[in-house]
Amino acid sequence: MQQLGGVSILAVDDGSGGDEPERLCALIDEFRIHFPFLRPTLQLPENIGKGGTVYAGWQAHDNENWLMFADADGAVPAREIARLIRSARAESSLGLHNHAWFASRIKMLGRNVRRLLHRHLVGRVYATLVSELLHVPVYDSQCGCKLVPRSAFEQISPMLTTSGFAFDVDLMMALVHTQVPIVEFPVDWTEIPGGKIHLFRDSFRMFRDVWRLRSKWSSIV
Repeated sequence: MQQLGGVSILAVDDGSGGDEPERLCALIDEFRIHFPFLRPTLQLPENIGKGGTVYAGWQAHDNENWLMFADADGAVPAREIARLIRSARAESSLGLHNHAWFASRIKMLGRNVRRLLHRHLVGRVYATLVSELLHVPVYDSQCGCKLVPRSAFEQISPMLTTSGFAFDVDLMMALVHTQVPIVEFPVDWTEIPGGKIHLFRDSFRMFRDVWRLRSKWSSIV
């Protein structure tokens, strides 16, 4: 990521137990010797959900004009994160500086998406629920890589009340509500072992979460 210039990376520990926080800090400190754009690890005292962890990291940045998160499992390769940043910068130079950018797992020419069948089905079920119940024609709201203008985040931050699995959708709806354009950006993506999503067990939970967000954002859907 050094070739991008002006990018800083912050790893956030979401209140993990045992010796994991110390191990993460030691690893990051070792990398920081060679990669000065890495910041000291932010350690949260307790687990506050994925969304809460992302927002804690964003709030820890003071001067950056753009705020981004990427899942630590590496499903979205670093080269794709860099490509997204370059595209956002290019658009910004044309005056489109207020757009939010959502990485999207869209199988299309030139993109490589490797995903287990049941995870793909879960994703399509969820995307359909989001599109139909919230009336937002999004293909993939859950890909773990998003870039948001700081000005937009500061405006919508008081509206963001979901910190769990559906936080991406809450973020999306807040951006839609404040008329921040969202660009879905197709990326290469590879399934990383260890996911715990199940098609039948989690479908009801997904429906429940989206229905709650429908009630919250009823003024615009």
